Amino acid sequence: MSQNSYRIGVDIGGTFTDVVVARDDGLIETRKVPSTPDDYSRGIAMAIKALVEEFQTTPDRITGIVHATTVATNAILEYKGACTGLLTTAGFRDVLEMRRLRIPVLYDLQYDKPKPLVARRLRLEVRERLSADGGVRLPLSEDDVVAAARQFREGGAEAVAVSFLHAYANPAHEIAAEEILRRELGPDVYICRGSEILPEIREYERTSTAVVNAYIGPVVRNYASALTARLASIGVTCAVDMMHSGGGIMRLESAVRRAASLVESGPAAGVIACARLFPGRDEPSIISFDMGGTTAKAALVEDGEPARTTEYEVGAGINLSSKLVKGGGYPIKMPFIDVSEIGAGGGSLIGIDRMNQVSVGPQSAGAWPGPVCYGLGGKQATLTDAFLTLGYINDEALAGGTFPLQAEAGRAALNDQVARPLGLELSRTARGVLTLAVTTMTRAVKAVSTYRGRDPRQSTLIAFGGNGPVVATEVAMALGIRRVIIPRAAGVFSALGLLRSDVEQEFVRPSRHRAGELDDAGLAALFEELAADARRIMTLEGYDQSGATFHRAADLRYVGQAYELTVPAERLALEELTELFHREHERTYGHRSQGDTVHLVNARLTVRLPLVAPPPQFHPDRPLRRADRRVVFAADCAPATVAVIGRGELDATPRRGPFVVEDYDSTAIIGPGQAASLDAAGNIVIALSGEAA
Repeated sequence: MSQNSYRIGVDIGGTFTDVVVARDDGLIETRKVPSTPDDYSRGIAMAIKALVEEFQTTPDRITGIVHATTVATNAILEYKGACTGLLTTAGFRDVLEMRRLRIPVLYDLQYDKPKPLVARRLRLEVRERLSADGGVRLPLSEDDVVAAARQFREGGAEAVAVSFLHAYANPAHEIAAEEILRRELGPDVYICRGSEILPEIREYERTSTAVVNAYIGPVVRNYASALTARLASIGVTCAVDMMHSGGGIMRLESAVRRAASLVESGPAAGVIACARLFPGRDEPSIISFDMGGTTAKAALVEDGEPARTTEYEVGAGINLSSKLVKGGGYPIKMPFIDVSEIGAGGGSLIGIDRMNQVSVGPQSAGAWPGPVCYGLGGKQATLTDAFLTLGYINDEALAGGTFPLQAEAGRAALNDQVARPLGLELSRTARGVLTLAVTTMTRAVKAVSTYRGRDPRQSTLIAFGGNGPVVATEVAMALGIRRVIIPRAAGVFSALGLLRSDVEQEFVRPSRHRAGELDDAGLAALFEELAADARRIMTLEGYDQSGATFHRAADLRYVGQAYELTVPAERLALEELTELFHREHERTYGHRSQGDTVHLVNARLTVRLPLVAPPPQFHPDRPLRRADRRVVFAADCAPATVAVIGRGELDATPRRGPFVVEDYDSTAIIGPGQAASLDAAGNIVIALSGEAA
């Protein structure tokens, strides 16, 4: 029986659940298993139980599980969150309706803004009022809170968000209201406070974040309970950590309290894997491209650090943080890896409208019933069925032969539903579908590159996910990118990223001082209070902070400005901070106002517990049955019979395409005029020009 210990990374996707096991000596094992949408925890427990038996070990040898999930995101996108109530200051009932008066499309008279996540009948007011400095202008009416609790109970509220005006400066009223609500509503109703979730200015963003947190809180809580019970049933009792949207990991219990921080949980893990395994000294500019069964995600990594943001919108069709297209979704103001996500994946449904216009996604067949070729009951043709028709993927089975396919059914669906109605030949139709999907996917890449003043042609595209390597060169050619890398374990790369992530949490405290009233001693005291809070919370969560690093930052703005910029605050000197702000303002907006007063809005502290683990070591490639197959590389070209090889058959000498590289967890297409080689770490490096990359 094995005496090694194991850490497990689990990333749930819409179609497959990816599992990566890291042994204490650094050896890596990977698995892909079908997701179980009826109860995602069931699939996780089944996979871990099978791995325990395969490794001939015992559940107590599992020392940690790191998990990423789309449960929170899907609850919002599908409007399947809890029945939610909002308790707010009298006069501010309709903040969620008024929003910021911004829309993502111009000149569209038919545009409808997203409906609020809280029905108006459950948006209730109470008498209370604080001033901007936290002073009490009108005491909290406890009778109003009790009356509101009765209305929430009668209205069937499963969750309640509490968001009072200026509670960031003084949370006392929100704390008192929360205590009353818990007493009146009982433990089953999920309750959260805006001053705890987001202790920052701006009533709309704070209210929206608190409401999103409440809306998905019960979903995340139920999922966490089910997962804990499932793991306990197979003898696994180790701590479970969750990847949060900022790229760090946190305890499962904390994730339940801060459910909104899980909205981009899975996509963040893949970006972290890119940053950790492709250091900035080797790849100064990276665009990560992650395509699975449901969505395609892109992010920018510069000099080894992912682009980050504290403003994000979810539910806008394309989830992103671009200030150019605000107003389409539900704002969440928390730390996020700056990921752009769009509904284009292997399970994306192909449809034709009355005008014979073809669409690919954003609706997806998901894991169940899945693409037609999966043979699980899917009836509508998907992008995966088009891949199969083009010869891009194995037409017998996926995941190393463990997931059989029904190739003829997939081809027939594409032919009957798309090719025949359009009067086109099947392979030409499949190629057109691919081109349309790639056009959609490039929007996600542009959202993190050209929309932010970056030229994608100067970056390397790192492609991963179950379908990322399939379309990587197509996406790169569409954007003028000349170099693509397919990493080891590409199909489960996000799960690998979970095991390369640090414990990381951000803490925020607003400054109650007016502009010009703060001195260096006051600045130091503010950060000392923030650090004390951070240490207390991390201790309560059971973390050993002996190796912790603390990174300070400050949100600053000119007096009279509506928004602030964040600068590092490693040295607690106001004069130095002010100069850093002037420089950042000039870099961002092209000018500075040297004589204007600068105001500190928030102090930020990020606590990081660096990962201590040996470098990953991968098993040799699994022996797979591979055979040459016919592949269609262009709509006007006949199919070409090409070699299908394993990653291990490549070396440092570039091999000219066309050919296909088939791994256990993904497939990479190297087309005509392209060349691929293997670097020292076992990554496939593709030069689109056909020359050495």
